[in-house]
Amino acid sequence: MRLSVISAAVVAALVGYAASVAIVLAAATALGATPTQAASWLLAVSLAKAAGSAFLSWQSRVPVVLAWSTPGAALIAATEGITLAEGVGAFIVAGLLIAATGLVRPLGALVAKIPDGIAAAMLAGVLLPFCLKGAGAAQALPAIILPMVAVFLAVRLLNPALAVLAAFATGVILALVTGTDLSTLTLAAPVLEPILPEFRLSVVLGLGLPLYLVTMASQNLPGFATLRAAGYEPPVAPALTVTGLLSALSAPFGAHTVSMAAITAAICLGPDVHPDKDRRWIVGLAYAAAWVILGLLSPTVLQLLAALPAPVVLALVALALLSPLMGALSGAFAEPSQRFAATLTLAVTASGVAAFGIGAAFWGLVAGIAVQLLERLRR
Repeated sequence: MRLSVISAAVVAALVGYAASVAIVLAAATALGATPTQAASWLLAVSLAKAAGSAFLSWQSRVPVVLAWSTPGAALIAATEGITLAEGVGAFIVAGLLIAATGLVRPLGALVAKIPDGIAAAMLAGVLLPFCLKGAGAAQALPAIILPMVAVFLAVRLLNPALAVLAAFATGVILALVTGTDLSTLTLAAPVLEPILPEFRLSVVLGLGLPLYLVTMASQNLPGFATLRAAGYEPPVAPALTVTGLLSALSAPFGAHTVSMAAITAAICLGPDVHPDKDRRWIVGLAYAAAWVILGLLSPTVLQLLAALPAPVVLALVALALLSPLMGALSGAFAEPSQRFAATLTLAVTASGVAAFGIGAAFWGLVAGIAVQLLERLRR
């Protein structure tokens, strides 16, 4: 287990946690979860991600990194008039639908036909908005962010894998120096609190089915495309089956769906993680361990992130995603015959446009494939 593997896994876990944990908490609040139930939600979904990442990486020898469904959490947060028990019932249905999809061959065949340039462009479109927020963070808090950037650039010359962690440590230290109060932090491990599910048809149709569709379109497809863009053949059917079953099993403790990761996965797939592409799968094991720890320390981690100035977290995300963005842009425009379709894919994905509850990554993929098919038809 190389230090670069551990570093990449920790950074990916921290970035994934910090970037979207607020949305998950908003979803729990929308369903009326108590603080204990919200902590149980975070612990259950973290353990599900850890178990799935470790098993799928070991079984397929591919660096499979799982995430919670951030668009799904946003969908849940926008609901009204649904109890937590009814939400749990919808989560179970969504998980079972994902697992069932893993047993159907056409989806795997469809993913395998996505052109590499379009897949890379979609990844670039997902990463670009996060990277652009770094400049705004530096403008909002230059006294902390600019030294973070300087440390990042200096450490990157010596060890690129440690650059982001060094920048994060710099941000924490400077935040403390400039007056951030961490004296209220407490160690309070969450516990799994079972919730008896209730199945109401209107909730299943209004929340469970959309949650399944959003997770598939906005998380799983970009996640598989991310692996293909990095040169791996994703284990589509096993991944869908495992993530679906884990989602259904963790749902009675409040957790919503787990899925393939795209943004955090990109941090774990580069040559800086491990020079041997065939040994890079072990990052999935380190990533799983990181998520077990984060799950157990959720209350304390949430207190720390809440205490830090918001621009520090935004800058950390932007710095962590610069290298993956560079790789995605290189892959997107490597093939001349795919460049226009890749450009359109990048533009639509980066726009953040959403239609019918489905995120921009899916529509960017659709736009790119449609243009590529038209060009092939013309030829």
